[in-house]
Amino acid sequence: MDEKLKIKISIADRVYPLTVDLAQEEGLRSASKKIDVMIKQFEESYAVRDKQDVLAMCALQFASQVEQKHVESSIDSKDLDRLKKINDLLFDYLDKK
Repeated sequence: MDEKLKIKISIADRVYPLTVDLAQEEGLRSASKKIDVMIKQFEESYAVRDKQDVLAMCALQFASQVEQKHVESSIDSKDLDRLKKINDLLFDYLDKK
């Protein structure tokens, strides 16, 4: 049975109590730290006063990273499918000889 754990995650100087699976704790804490680092970078680089704007930019950056990986993965899958088809054609050709 999955063990549940009560943790507190801090994002942008606010604390969020969560109940998570034990296996999720490390990932959530790491994500929280990455968000806080990104917040500091945005605040230092741009004249942003509103935390909501900074959090929106963080969300956009993380989402775009996920989407980019998805696009790259999709391209890799298409290339792999094409290579498999070429490979099958070559094997068929060689089998006939």
